[in-house]
Amino acid sequence: MQLDPLSLVGTTLADKYIVESVVGEGGFAVVYRATHQVWKRPVAIKVFKALGDVPPARRQQLLDDFVREGALLAELSERSTAIVQARDIGTLALPQGDEVPYMVLEWLDGETLEAVLHRELHDDIEPRGLLDAVVLLGPVAEALALAHQKGIAHRDVKPGNVFVVGDVNGEHNVKLLDFGIAKVVQEAEKEGFRKTAGQSSFTPLYAAPEQFDRSLGGTGPWTDVFALALVLVEVLLGREAMRGDSIVQLATVAADRQRRPSPQSHGLLVSDDVEAVFLKALAVSPEARYQDAGAFWVDLRLALDLGAPSGFTLASANAPAPGSASAPRSPLSSIRGGRAGLSATPSSVRADRTRPSGHTPLEVAATARVEELSAAPAPPAPPRGRGGLVAVGAVVAVVAAVGLGVTLKGRSPPPPGGPAVTASASAATASASASASASAAPACPTSMLAITGGDFFMGSDAADEQKAGADSSPAHPVRLGPYCLDEFEVTAAEFKACSDSGKCKRATPTNRWDGITAKQQKLYDPICNANDYAGRGAHPMNCVDWQEAQNFCVEMRGGRLPTEAEWEFAARGSDGRIYPWGDQAPEPGLLNACGAECTAWGRKNPDYPNVLAPMYKSDDGFAHTSPVGSFPRGKTSHGMKDMVGNVGEWVGDFFANYTNAPRLTDPKGPDKGASRVVRGGGWNAGNPMWLRPTYRFAAEPVDRSHGVGFRCAKAR
Repeated sequence: MQLDPLSLVGTTLADKYIVESVVGEGGFAVVYRATHQVWKRPVAIKVFKALGDVPPARRQQLLDDFVREGALLAELSERSTAIVQARDIGTLALPQGDEVPYMVLEWLDGETLEAVLHRELHDDIEPRGLLDAVVLLGPVAEALALAHQKGIAHRDVKPGNVFVVGDVNGEHNVKLLDFGIAKVVQEAEKEGFRKTAGQSSFTPLYAAPEQFDRSLGGTGPWTDVFALALVLVEVLLGREAMRGDSIVQLATVAADRQRRPSPQSHGLLVSDDVEAVFLKALAVSPEARYQDAGAFWVDLRLALDLGAPSGFTLASANAPAPGSASAPRSPLSSIRGGRAGLSATPSSVRADRTRPSGHTPLEVAATARVEELSAAPAPPAPPRGRGGLVAVGAVVAVVAAVGLGVTLKGRSPPPPGGPAVTASASAATASASASASASAAPACPTSMLAITGGDFFMGSDAADEQKAGADSSPAHPVRLGPYCLDEFEVTAAEFKACSDSGKCKRATPTNRWDGITAKQQKLYDPICNANDYAGRGAHPMNCVDWQEAQNFCVEMRGGRLPTEAEWEFAARGSDGRIYPWGDQAPEPGLLNACGAECTAWGRKNPDYPNVLAPMYKSDDGFAHTSPVGSFPRGKTSHGMKDMVGNVGEWVGDFFANYTNAPRLTDPKGPDKGASRVVRGGGWNAGNPMWLRPTYRFAAEPVDRSHGVGFRCAKAR
């Protein structure tokens, strides 16, 4: 049992979090396991303890900085499932009288990438090839790209801050931990508070030159690029890319312009194009480096003939480098020394040591993940010797990185029964039972959120809905098993990636429905987002028929369109709420429906008698569709965004009237029919009834509308 340095076990924080145990302690924070006493669900509480020696005059400002960083983490985690979710934040008074901030985070079952690499090294398992490594770390790059777009740097990217939920060799999710804490620590360090030996706001094994020597420039997103490249090389090697017995030695290695810690310098067989990308990412000078993780990852994938990743949010191409008035990101061709073209197939990558053969080959899941992220088809992953990597009989419950400590001499072998738990691991671990591991449902793909399923009453008996033509009665009992559903509506950029790969038909950015007039065609076709991928690539894909939507879900998600029941349950849960966010009436900030800007557009572009009516009188910021996820306040209890508003969504079922049937289990609707079902009102919705998750629309499967898009589902 670990000691309780802050004496919080047994107390209740904020009148709702019952603190149960210490699960890890690092140089600047302690992580506790707690239970939300209302929801009866575990959470992780990270208590920041590093303000004791900060002058009182500055302490409040640093506390405010911590709260601001927590708000940022909450915002980022709403936009990416690859960032650990922040649930709450606050301050507490310790028994000795100090006031310290804390953050409430989601509880994760799994292990850090550091623990994974420890175990594989201990078990003499061959390191991953480059394709597998790119698949594994893709979510981390995505999370960093999102943060970098907002000018936010992590500053402590390392394997101990990369968390694997599920089976790293099969179905799993990857999350990036500890956003925001390093910046607060650095600010505290500037105030001159005492640092004990081995504590630092960065980890020297993964530090960029400017973190050792401020004369080289300031830290920023480019600092994360350096660390991400080091982590990727480590995954390929099976050991750290930089080695040293002291901070001075590591600083020398990081700044050695004659030998960079790149793949070829370690004897790894990669193409010159790939090596050039790494050399740019690992440049000593911050100005010569990629300025954000998105640019680095796009070039790396292009060098591997994988295509640019779909769904990435990149920082501005014209973002200046540190200390530079203007340093735009260079395209891939600028770092190739004039070499034309890319290699036809990605180079295989192996470590410079021999491993025993006889392990099973890589499963198809890794290739499927590459295809999901790619804008071009991924080549099949080459076989490599790997055995099962998750030990039968144990699952490690890891909550959040806490260390920010220093490891100078590399990793120690894990003790019997599990990986080492140290400040340098920057993660708190605790063993759970084998039955928990055996009963855990498979993890969902990165773009999707998990829904455990359950019982609910599908439909509604509300008289006003039936009067409005909802066809949603009678309410009837339904039971659903677990499934995965896209967090966001499928974007135009994602659909383009599918068509560019040859797996989807090229979009036809026009409207089509029975009786459409030439005037309506001229009016509404420009609103089809496939007409402007550059400007509206992050908007939902609309003007797509049912079969095109279904085909995308099969080819790019390995799934399908959700059933009516799955869609409705995800949108309203078991509690029978009126709207996805609760019972509050629709208003700006909750969704994108028809507001003042929508009706103003309608007055300038009349389509009599189809007059656009306002849902609310004020402006929600968008005349037509909005980028997906723009209204996080309107998310469902399961975390899905834009379930109503923006665009209506195709579901899998044929349309048919409900009946008073006994409880249905995983219903899929009738086997045939003339119409398919659309759920959720769009940007042009002017009637609150249309936004109820129970409201049903019928449409011909061949229809294409500016107001209809889709999201995908997958069985668990």
